[in-house]
Amino acid sequence: MTDPQIAVMMLGIFIFVIMLGFPIAFTLMALGVAFGYYAYYDPARMQTIFDNRIFDLLVNQTYSVMANDVLTAVPLFLFMGYIVERANIVSRLFSTLQIAARRVPGSMAVAALITCALFATATGIVGAVVTLMGLLAFPAMLKARYDVSFASGVICAGGTLGILIPPSIMLIVYAATSGVSIVQLYAGALLPGMLLAGLYVVYVIGRATLDPKVAPKLRDDEFEPIGTGKLMLLLATSFLPLALLISSVLGAILFGLATPSEAAAVGALGGLFLAAIYRALTWDRLRESVYLTVRTSAMVCWLFVGSWTFSSVFSYLGGEHVIATFVTSLDLTPLMFLILAQLIIFLLGWPLEWSEIIIIFVPIFLPLLAQFGVDPLFFGILIALNLQTSFLTPPMAMSAYYLKGIAPPQIQLVQIFRGCMPYLAMVLIAMALLYIFPQIVFWLPGLVYGAR
Repeated sequence: MTDPQIAVMMLGIFIFVIMLGFPIAFTLMALGVAFGYYAYYDPARMQTIFDNRIFDLLVNQTYSVMANDVLTAVPLFLFMGYIVERANIVSRLFSTLQIAARRVPGSMAVAALITCALFATATGIVGAVVTLMGLLAFPAMLKARYDVSFASGVICAGGTLGILIPPSIMLIVYAATSGVSIVQLYAGALLPGMLLAGLYVVYVIGRATLDPKVAPKLRDDEFEPIGTGKLMLLLATSFLPLALLISSVLGAILFGLATPSEAAAVGALGGLFLAAIYRALTWDRLRESVYLTVRTSAMVCWLFVGSWTFSSVFSYLGGEHVIATFVTSLDLTPLMFLILAQLIIFLLGWPLEWSEIIIIFVPIFLPLLAQFGVDPLFFGILIALNLQTSFLTPPMAMSAYYLKGIAPPQIQLVQIFRGCMPYLAMVLIAMALLYIFPQIVFWLPGLVYGAR
């Protein structure tokens, strides 16, 4: 077999092994070392079995990941999210927004979507947002006689927004993988994120208006009258603190007042400060937040180590050249290439998490972008939009499974799947709008940092 054929076999073995359920990070490292041992085998320097350059490569890749300044922001943003999650801020926020939107059709669903968007922005962890909002908002909507599928779709779709809306951890990982400026990625993702959240809210209000049975309006005796002054006070003590924390962190990054790592550190400190103000900062919550932060950060870092080792060997054997030659031979237009790439990423989203897709498979597409004249910034935002679908598409819709895990026993998985379907259409509409009007992505980076 030739080296390129071995590289293709290496990729095939990897896909087969992860389908069996083996840990992905260690599978990548094991395959990288095994095939790298063959690729870098040099009898002239092999005095012992460890005198192979693959071991030097593995050590260097590990050091490069741990010394990567961009990735420093990941544990800090994670810590901010976990602290906010455990400080009961989200429950206060949902209650206040529910009161503020009580006259709007589908008021609870609108309040849940806005809360999801803010909380998802703070934490960026889909499972955490869906689980917490499933415990807070889902029972409230069911009690208010909301349609089960309608309520399920709101929680599942709203919980995925943190992948796209800055300060998104997914965009940090993409920046570290692609070399695109994280600051410009954040600027480019802001309008698409607001667009998608806006489409969700428009759909919810429209559906509740056209079909009031799915989201019955609260009767006057179901909520106590509240004056404007008290409502303003509730918003000032629940919505405003979290919104200020997120906007100050994001604003500091976008306007160059701080690096992402510095802003993330301030955000983590702000999360601690908010938890202390709300009297929710206990030793147990702090310890649990630190533990979860370390565990998730370690997973991301080891995925990078395994992926970079694997991709280095894959490229050395000629695998990237094989893929590039194959794609070029298809004679695709830039639009056809983008659609093909997004279709592949959509399919990968069924068995894999977003982190695995970004770290392992996106680097395969990156060398092809220049050939088709595709901006890596635009490509990254499309991926962030596309990955919303991976959490919402049956049969592997992880958001649905997160919600099912904490939903009442009588709620069936098929009901949750049914509720997710309209939001898939919203994602596809948003992606189509980005294809047609790419300035949705480029306008803000061009305005703040100059034309691209």
